[in-house]
Amino acid sequence: MKEEIYKKSKEKDAPNLDDYEGVAKDFSWKDARAHLDWFDGSLNAAYNAVDRHAQTWRKNKVALYWCDEEGNEKKYTFEELSLLSNKVGNVLKDFGIERGDRVFLFLPRVPELYFSFLGILKIGAIAGTLFSAFQEQALADRLENSGAKVLLTTRELKPRVDAIRKKLPDITHILVVDEPSFAKSVENASDELKIAQTDPDDYAFMLYTSGTTGKPKGVVHSHRAVIQEHMTARWVLDLRDEDTYWCTADPGWVTGIAYEILGSWSNGVAALVYAGRFDPDRWYALLDKYNVTVWYTAPTAIRMLMAGGMDLVKKHNLSHLRHLCSVGEPLNPEAIRWGIKAFGLAFHDTWWQTETGAICIANYPCMDIKIGSMGKPIPGLTASIVDDKGKVLGINKEGNIALKPKWPSMMHTIWRRPQKYKSYFVNGWYLSGDHGMVDKDGYFWFIGRADDVIKTSGERVGPFEVESALVAHPAVVEAGVIGKPDALRGEIIKAFVVLEKSTREATKTKAAQEKLKDELSQYVKKHLAGHAYPREIEFIDKLPKTRSGKIMRRILKAKELGLPIGDTSTLEDY
Repeated sequence: MKEEIYKKSKEKDAPNLDDYEGVAKDFSWKDARAHLDWFDGSLNAAYNAVDRHAQTWRKNKVALYWCDEEGNEKKYTFEELSLLSNKVGNVLKDFGIERGDRVFLFLPRVPELYFSFLGILKIGAIAGTLFSAFQEQALADRLENSGAKVLLTTRELKPRVDAIRKKLPDITHILVVDEPSFAKSVENASDELKIAQTDPDDYAFMLYTSGTTGKPKGVVHSHRAVIQEHMTARWVLDLRDEDTYWCTADPGWVTGIAYEILGSWSNGVAALVYAGRFDPDRWYALLDKYNVTVWYTAPTAIRMLMAGGMDLVKKHNLSHLRHLCSVGEPLNPEAIRWGIKAFGLAFHDTWWQTETGAICIANYPCMDIKIGSMGKPIPGLTASIVDDKGKVLGINKEGNIALKPKWPSMMHTIWRRPQKYKSYFVNGWYLSGDHGMVDKDGYFWFIGRADDVIKTSGERVGPFEVESALVAHPAVVEAGVIGKPDALRGEIIKAFVVLEKSTREATKTKAAQEKLKDELSQYVKKHLAGHAYPREIEFIDKLPKTRSGKIMRRILKAKELGLPIGDTSTLEDY
């Protein structure tokens, strides 16, 4: 393999991590304690994100710049975020919320999402975030499993919750943040709050992530995660006091929590939040208007910006950008080359997962980038390539990307599924489910997923969820779902569908089939989420299955891509 190397930038000021090898050699997570505020052995992530800054010269510094598509703008200082989150904490306590209770946020990217999340953590409760595109079934699966007691939502989103209310006996209150009653409750609440002195291992937040089988699993993180989120925001994102920082991820996903709320604010930076849809010209205008210096976004977004052309780039003054990072899916070399051409800067790839809680492998501003590589493990963390039994493999050998427990942001459990949690660990290693290799210089390279989880536009989609949604439609008997390579989105969802007999007879024409395909796609959109629907559907007579009835998605994928089918000895007649 011919290596293409992007030489490290020659910045006027040295990056926060200016000697990777030296720091990695000597670093201990105990060293990180000095970067955060502790009290009597306790650690509260929300306190470290805002309150400690509200007690310093940063209290009047803008922490959050917020804007939406209509041109509405708001800004909040660290002191204002501290006081507002105190008020929400007191409101929740008035509704009977105690330490360990789950409070979920089903909100778009409104300011209330951010100070409510902080308020939940401050009182020792567990925050759960739900992507605002989730539809009824996706909501029901997550809320029912979590046992959430209180849900915060908006008037627009509440009907989806109302439709499944009978399935959620644990929920005692639904608070609508854009109703006058909620605003009045917050206004009247005390802005003084005794922040819970949470143990570092007390649960702080949880997110649901999709797998290959069964319903989404609740990944739980503790307050200790803020240690790694803070240090990686400092090392990898290179955040500094003078920065205006934009992370484009939604807090419904882990990146939005780790690097739009906790890791970034714990470093005292001003963060931009845009509550609108993707539009290349609008994004450049935001970078320009708010003088963004550090930008963290997804490869799919980068590729969509590339498609918009260089003329859009040249319309705006982007000279203040100094550091670019990417997250969510493998960063293709073309996107790096384009970043250099468009901004004079390379996008730095970062690898991590919902389960890992923070960046684990990355390209750093102090290091040369081997274009196409994942970079190197963060200081204080041991990563390797191992086989399925946890045996370490040699240089340039394909295997599982594995991490050595326990790093600070490692998930603490899978909610109500302890056996599932244990299944991640083999022979003293956490197996990520991603395949890769490591070269002679210690750079890691991503190869692909070891399972059937689909990564579309940076979002994980479990094929089982999509299959279940399809089968719920009266026209569908069975469905098998795969990820199909796509130049823009990384992968798209393709579904192979077996129709029930009468429908099959009624849809023999191409026009009737196309109409049904569109209906099925919209049906999945309605029941799951806007990103989780199949963009391609193919009607087939029979799915390849094992004799025990398990759908063999690898067979479907191999046939779709024209690859060898492999061993079929365990299959039904096919």
